[in-house]
Amino acid sequence: MERTTKESGLHTLGGASARGAALREGADAPAAHARDAAAVRAKPIRLLVVAPSDEYLGGQSIHAAQLVKELRKEPGFRVGFASVSPRALGLGARVHRMKYARPLLRMPLYLANLLLKIPRHDVIHVSSAALSSFLLTTTPAILVGKLFGRRVVLNYHAGQAVEHLRDWARTAIPVIRMCDATVVPSLWLVDVFASHGLKARAIFNHVELDAFRFRGRRPLRPVFLSNRNFDPIYNVPCVLRAFSIIQRRVPEARLLVAGDGAQRPEIESVARGLNLRNVEFKGLLAPEMMPGLCDEADVYLNASNVDNMPLSILEAFSSGLPVVTTDAGGIPYMVEHERTGLVVPMNDHEAIAASALRLLEDEDLAERLALAAHAECDKYRWEAVRPQWLEFYGEVSEGGKAEG
Repeated sequence: MERTTKESGLHTLGGASARGAALREGADAPAAHARDAAAVRAKPIRLLVVAPSDEYLGGQSIHAAQLVKELRKEPGFRVGFASVSPRALGLGARVHRMKYARPLLRMPLYLANLLLKIPRHDVIHVSSAALSSFLLTTTPAILVGKLFGRRVVLNYHAGQAVEHLRDWARTAIPVIRMCDATVVPSLWLVDVFASHGLKARAIFNHVELDAFRFRGRRPLRPVFLSNRNFDPIYNVPCVLRAFSIIQRRVPEARLLVAGDGAQRPEIESVARGLNLRNVEFKGLLAPEMMPGLCDEADVYLNASNVDNMPLSILEAFSSGLPVVTTDAGGIPYMVEHERTGLVVPMNDHEAIAASALRLLEDEDLAERLALAAHAECDKYRWEAVRPQWLEFYGEVSEGGKAEG
């Protein structure tokens, strides 16, 4: 999945585990210390996950919900949840729905929720995006956690990490250093953090892919899928421009577009301006709708300019969709060009179109890419990452830094 030069145990929990095991085997730890460590591990870890709730569809909320669900099955954990956007009741709820009043109401509710829940837990897991979100939601959770003397874990997901750590260094980096450990879902983010002297451990986001049915696509139909929110960083207009080239060559080609957001008027205007046919705007779909949509398509197109580890690409992998994607952020660490997908430069709709047409013309290539990509999915299943999370939290709760 990752570039060969990046596949190093130095960055992964598995590598850290192997080194730790070797050191333990070679050391004569006092029996008393061993008994103390065993006693600590025998106590359930009271873990609080602070993250967006699942009413907001997105990678952070989906991962947080799945992590909470799986860890609640573990006998060694007592898991609570605090939403970064708590809902108000009664009159407050009506104000909460007002666009400009919402942030003013949300912050005191959020802080009250943190002050109520954090003292009841031992380890605070803070899921984080970047930029203003980091300042308004991540920072308060970390500060309150340290105020009460709790162990704090930063789970940083943002594809905008480069811009965030560069442009917000004075506010972001000191807060990150306050955390007892930082865990990220990609080796790309490990490298970005390291460039600022920050240590992070990579544990892949676990993804529930059982609902996605792998289907061999032969013959490969000209049915394309785009599944990204309508935000400038995901550059959906670039997909539309690529599709206009494809459609000139393959008039019966179809494009399924899932997503919504502030850029919707512009995206629909681009589609009209290009005189596109057979483009279906599906809107923002709930996660349970995605397996059916992936099954309907034959090729996945992604044109993002900022990204980390897109869930939509993993869903395509699981479904047997050959992938054409830009090389934004962490994508080259998960999609290997001409092995698990075709990777092109950002903002190059002609390259996207050429790669898509190449797949239609070379079904052997499309099949080979889809099979290799499907094999990558095992790395992201709960069974694969579970021991890494358990060891990580064990180290944090015992007072270690849990560094990568």
